[in-house]
Amino acid sequence: MSLAAVTVYLSCTLFRWLCYMYEDIEFCLSLSDLNTKGVILQAFEMFRLKSCVDFKPYEGEKTYLQFEKLDGCWSYVGDFQTGQNVSIGARCEYKDTVEHEVLHALGFYHEQSRTDRDDYVNIWWEQIIDGQAYNFNKYDDDFITDLNTPYDYESVMHYGPYSFNKNSSIPSITTKIPEFNDVIGQSQDLSKIDLERLNRMYNCASSLTLLDQCSFESINICGMVQSKTDDAEWQRTAVAASANASNSEPRCTKRGYFMHFNTTVGHPNETALLESRIFYPRRNTKCLQFFYKIDGSLKDKLIVWIKRDDGSGNIRKMVFLFPFTADGEQHWKFANIPFNSQAKFRYVFHGIKGDPSTSTGGINIDDISLTETQCPTGVWQIRNFTSALQNTAKGDYIASPVFFNSEGYCFVLSLSPHGPVNSSGSYLGIMFALCSAENDGGLEWPAGDRQVTFTIVDQNPDITQRMSASRSFVTDPNQIHSKSKKCPLCLCPFWGWNYILPHSELHRKSFLKDDTLMVFVNFEGNVPSYVILLSVVSSEQQPCEVGWAESLCLVQSHPVSSVAEQGLKPRSTEPQSCTPNHCTTLPLTSPQKMNPCPVLSQVVQWQFFF
Repeated sequence: MSLAAVTVYLSCTLFRWLCYMYEDIEFCLSLSDLNTKGVILQAFEMFRLKSCVDFKPYEGEKTYLQFEKLDGCWSYVGDFQTGQNVSIGARCEYKDTVEHEVLHALGFYHEQSRTDRDDYVNIWWEQIIDGQAYNFNKYDDDFITDLNTPYDYESVMHYGPYSFNKNSSIPSITTKIPEFNDVIGQSQDLSKIDLERLNRMYNCASSLTLLDQCSFESINICGMVQSKTDDAEWQRTAVAASANASNSEPRCTKRGYFMHFNTTVGHPNETALLESRIFYPRRNTKCLQFFYKIDGSLKDKLIVWIKRDDGSGNIRKMVFLFPFTADGEQHWKFANIPFNSQAKFRYVFHGIKGDPSTSTGGINIDDISLTETQCPTGVWQIRNFTSALQNTAKGDYIASPVFFNSEGYCFVLSLSPHGPVNSSGSYLGIMFALCSAENDGGLEWPAGDRQVTFTIVDQNPDITQRMSASRSFVTDPNQIHSKSKKCPLCLCPFWGWNYILPHSELHRKSFLKDDTLMVFVNFEGNVPSYVILLSVVSSEQQPCEVGWAESLCLVQSHPVSSVAEQGLKPRSTEPQSCTPNHCTTLPLTSPQKMNPCPVLSQVVQWQFFF
């Protein structure tokens, strides 16, 4: 058996996708669960952001992926050149699980199936559930290849210690280096090495939706240019040893660079413009994100613009995006700016000096990213998080500011640094609740069939290398919580996840930057359906090719994680009393108006009230 014949996902032979004339992998979602549909679409967006692999709704090609809610989480390995099932069953509706199964379909085997795996892990065969041992098979290096990459304990394709185990307290797989036992089986995102392999396999030279990112580590400042018509210039500045001068990097406080506009000299209203290179968009939707700090005069301003093609081919039409002003705080903040542009454009940072005589610093920007994706609905930065961990106990929580989505719904978040009272105390938990506002009378109630997604953000400056932790659920339109006439403001019960990120991950990656934890939340509109019902060969009847290819006709399963099982355990609830809403800055909703709030299904409820 020759190497060329069996390394099927390296050569353009039978089982590798995208070896044909069409561009994208076609898919259909033959399932009714809106949350699962939304999570699958989130996973597709992650592949677009981090690789050149793309997906489109089914249009009649002979080869496609049909996602169904069957028994468990599984996929076939490689492209069978016909419609093939991918099962995202009960308790599998997580972005990392979908990524795992899609990687199987793209040609990936489990990490513990590598030829050299016995150098890195122990498989305890006697602890594996009967009939599941094939998931721990090891393959010869004339059949699969590691693409000359090292063994990856962080791979999303690696099983955790308790995968398919008989006894809940005895592992089925352990690492030779004990410190990695709590790393394998991570439930966050594709690892750096996962991406390296994927992009090598599919010859990806660039991302589909990432237009730009810059941390100013190179002297060419990512192709950005200084305006010739302003009064001053931005300066690429090295991070000083002092804490106040450090850039937004979490670890190397004496290294790195950022862009600085000095406002301590000159005259009021002098300006400095820093323009990006020219971008040629593929999508209309854009999201510009960056860290900034205004530590000069309280009158200093930072305005963000885009400069568009004016229709003549010249990029000179200035379009205002967002202003930022000083507030006396001396820490880095996060900017999250959605905008649309189908014409070529630049983005522009416009610094304005306030009062140089009172300035003690200036305007600083760092870690820019520009993507053709939706911005999160809300961004919550929780500062001094190390202190919060030290000074809170199980059951304590931190309340977010008030957020509004584009439809006008008001909501708040609650984060528990140690989870609920009856937990181990070693995980972060997070919850969501709708709250009343003056525009409730014009909104649709119940606010059902809308997906809520929490993301604890890995703040790695390279967004393609981020391994953030996400969880989602969909509001249930059939259950409501009515506002009491005795309460001038209504805060619905909190719903969410008791377990979203283990404490051990906080410092292993960049979840804490400048000792700040960052949470993205998405709560926007109805979940797209993309429902296409097709006749696909069932999992029991999927045909195998003859000869050597028969080995590829394997259903690769993904175990439901113990964390997911714990996070889904229901907790008993008691009728709530009329408790005051912390949204005190909101105008009061009429006490006579009933404000029905959705009760969210398949998630855990905390009885936390403000």
